[in-house]
Amino acid sequence: MDFVQFLPPLLRGAGLTLVICVAAGVLGSLIGIVLGTAKASPSWIARAISSIYVNFLRGVPILIILLFAYFALPLILPALTFSRAFTAVAGLSVYAGAYIAEIVRGSIQAVPKGQSEAAEALGMHYFMRLRYVIFPQAAKIAVPPGIGFLIALVKASSLVSVIGFVDLTRAGRIVTTINQQPLLTFLVVGALYFAISYPISLLGRWYERKLV
Repeated sequence: MDFVQFLPPLLRGAGLTLVICVAAGVLGSLIGIVLGTAKASPSWIARAISSIYVNFLRGVPILIILLFAYFALPLILPALTFSRAFTAVAGLSVYAGAYIAEIVRGSIQAVPKGQSEAAEALGMHYFMRLRYVIFPQAAKIAVPPGIGFLIALVKASSLVSVIGFVDLTRAGRIVTTINQQPLLTFLVVGALYFAISYPISLLGRWYERKLV
């Protein structure tokens, strides 16, 4: 059986993987920036709330998060029954948010305190100091680990197949049951994951050079 005819479903799976990873990366980054900033803030309430979220989500495997969100949550609250695609994006986003929050917190705290103190002496309030002094410097520190995590997120996205979402991994499994060529099929699947991940690393290198 000609393997070329099985490429379209694998490419569709790769496209869906890319879509959910981009969506989860954007939403997770927004969550992470808010929580990471809160965790590094002077407010103990903000730090406590952020710490609870981050510590809990980092301590739970993404597989459990997806299974709970898709199978268990609707049993508890039927109104929270969502599609596979929505659950995949939501699960990956809350998972990513916890890890990105730690990256953001560490980057903010890595900025020398003298920078913030000098800005405060100039009359800048806390949010102005964040916007004009701390965030620009923290961004340079956050890019390398942030890019590394996004690449890890692409690979972790393969777990959305457990809830029946036809991503690249699930598409590979389906194709394998038809063509009985697991070696060739998953070599192609691996190559497609690489094709998704490698441009992210290139983008990270470009952004690092731009910030220098």
